[in-house]
Amino acid sequence: MKASDFFALPSSLAQFATHFPADAAPWEWLGRIGPALAGLAPPALRPLAPGIHVEGHVWLHPTVKLPAHATLIGPAWIGAHTEIRPGAFVRGNVIVGEGCVLGNACEFKNCLLMDQVQVPHFSYVGDSVLGNGAHLGAGAICSNLRLDQKPVVVHTAAAAHDTGLRKLGAIIGEGAEVGCNSVLNPGALLGRRALVGPAMAFGGYLPPATIAHSRGQLKLIPRRD
Repeated sequence: MKASDFFALPSSLAQFATHFPADAAPWEWLGRIGPALAGLAPPALRPLAPGIHVEGHVWLHPTVKLPAHATLIGPAWIGAHTEIRPGAFVRGNVIVGEGCVLGNACEFKNCLLMDQVQVPHFSYVGDSVLGNGAHLGAGAICSNLRLDQKPVVVHTAAAAHDTGLRKLGAIIGEGAEVGCNSVLNPGALLGRRALVGPAMAFGGYLPPATIAHSRGQLKLIPRRD
């Protein structure tokens, strides 16, 4: 299982490409976020509203739309035309591509969001990778810690992969979506354009172009030629 099965790093994040090899297991990218940010020159200072609290190194593209109130703890790198909404909490080791939404009352920690990722309302994204165009509905949670706090094992139909990681949220493929108030259990894998319905607790692997229903059934999405 490779990162390239789920997503491709966009050109907006090309400067980080050496840290995120396409042939690595996607969860291995999580341990590379901190080193990728550590290699950057210190960010330029930018005038911010009094309600924007910043700690550490936070790189903000000049086009980033900022709210009146948010907390940004570095290291964090936020790409062009991304919108940060009121009450967002960026909690370190975060890389965000172009045209994303970091929503109101959402928390982000040790995660990589590629271009056009939408996390608009009341979500937690920890120790996760979200591919281009991924979308979380309101209240969707990427749970990153087992109740027994044992290392997370990733399960697919073919095998079980011991990641060795105590904290691992979700690997979400390009164009995949998660319905409102759903929880992705630690180590959940969503293939490209996979869809998780609302108000679900989903764990394991959801293949590309597949819907997870509330009854646990899977249904292929028809192709649109």
